[in-house]
Amino acid sequence: MRDFTLSMYGQFLEAITNTEYTATSVCDYLKYVPDRCVILRHDVDRAVKRSLDMAQLEHEYGIRSTYYFRHTDEVFKPDYMHAIADLGHEIGFHYEVLDKAKGDMKKAINIFEKELNELRDVEEVTTVCMHGNPLSQWLNRDIWKKYDFKEFGILGEPYLSIDYNKVMYLTDTGRTWADLNIRVKDVLNSGGSGANSGFVGKIASTKDLIELIKSEEVPQLCILAHPNRWCDDTFGWTKEILLQNIKNIGKAGIVWYRNRKSL
Repeated sequence: MRDFTLSMYGQFLEAITNTEYTATSVCDYLKYVPDRCVILRHDVDRAVKRSLDMAQLEHEYGIRSTYYFRHTDEVFKPDYMHAIADLGHEIGFHYEVLDKAKGDMKKAINIFEKELNELRDVEEVTTVCMHGNPLSQWLNRDIWKKYDFKEFGILGEPYLSIDYNKVMYLTDTGRTWADLNIRVKDVLNSGGSGANSGFVGKIASTKDLIELIKSEEVPQLCILAHPNRWCDDTFGWTKEILLQNIKNIGKAGIVWYRNRKSL
């Protein structure tokens, strides 16, 4: 069976519902930490309709998650934000303001406030999460080294507000759950060594992830799934895998070059 389809994602959701885990959004997790939980987070980078398809599927399983929307012409679609929020999901801001400001902190925070307010004109926003452009020299979450997101009424930022020494972090970045060699920006400051150390290299496919969920071996997990990567139609699925394979070659080169420079 093909991986990264909505059908496979449905099997993942079903596995959660058949365990003692509580599926939770980022906002809900930060307000109250269940003993055993799966935090579900989605970065809406493109292909907005696939986000709604995923949101509808989660709704069918009674699961609430978080969708982080970029402020770009392709993604900033109020109708989709309303539809996803109406299904019970959290809407968040997927900011990329240091990239837009070319590293200028003051300009970046002004962009952040403006875009956050525009998103809040559409739906309530209580958490934000950085977007990572592998071709950019800036790390967008670095803006919080100078400013405080709480001053904007923000409860938290997943990269900064979740303790990944306690929470296992898995992401489908690069269309795999395992390959760290193609992660340019989607990396943790702590490395998540405490929660992930015993599973490095063991979780590659969604089937592996499902088996991990069924085992209930890990008390708390945070799962990042990019909706644009998940679809059932053959044309869309094939196009996505071909494009991602090309991107992964470039990402691997960037990671290799940066690691070489750091030696």
